[in-house]
Amino acid sequence: MSHSEVHRSHRVGWLRAAVLGANDGIVSTASLIIGVAAASSAQEGILLAGLAGLVAGAMSMAAGEYVSVSSQSDTEKADLAIEKRSLEQDFESEKEELALIYEGRGLESALAKQVAEQLMAHDALGAHARDEIGISESVSAQPVQAAFSSAVTFTVGAALPLVAAWFVPGSQLISVVAVSSLVFLALLGGIAASAGGASIAIGAIRVTFWGALAMALTAGVGRIFGVVA
Repeated sequence: MSHSEVHRSHRVGWLRAAVLGANDGIVSTASLIIGVAAASSAQEGILLAGLAGLVAGAMSMAAGEYVSVSSQSDTEKADLAIEKRSLEQDFESEKEELALIYEGRGLESALAKQVAEQLMAHDALGAHARDEIGISESVSAQPVQAAFSSAVTFTVGAALPLVAAWFVPGSQLISVVAVSSLVFLALLGGIAASAGGASIAIGAIRVTFWGALAMALTAGVGRIFGVVA
């Protein structure tokens, strides 16, 4: 009877970017709306600030992720180039190096050498990239994917408190945006935790706590400067 296990590590790249984008979209936009509303601004000004925050935040997230992941990709390519030159210059020493890695992981010396020889005969660079450097196809840097995921999910996240502010003007705006945003954050944390195989409750509580703190601080700033103005 065959047994198939479902692993989630291949989701790390896009899941991190997507969760980070949506979380930032909800927290930053909701905090911005609450802060501006706490300063007693008109609804038009509140919505304009929220929309500007959505556009600026989405572009910032996309640019930040692209630059960050591109730097990671450049480093991976540089390491692979070094390894490729080493294989071309001294193939046997690289084979011994790979065998020592397998010995360190628990294989007997003879078996480690045999495994290293067979793997390098099949794909020498791939074997060293995976087992010496730690680069594999499933976790390699994908700048465009990360940037796109962050921008889209930030926009979706930011749209949620913005829509709430649009439909609930007046004195109830702050409370409705805050409560709805915290609900969205709890759902996001739970979904992300479930996708990653972690505790749903812990994931939900973690993002909700930091979201509530951010909103409370910006509301306080809005109150202070609203009174001063």
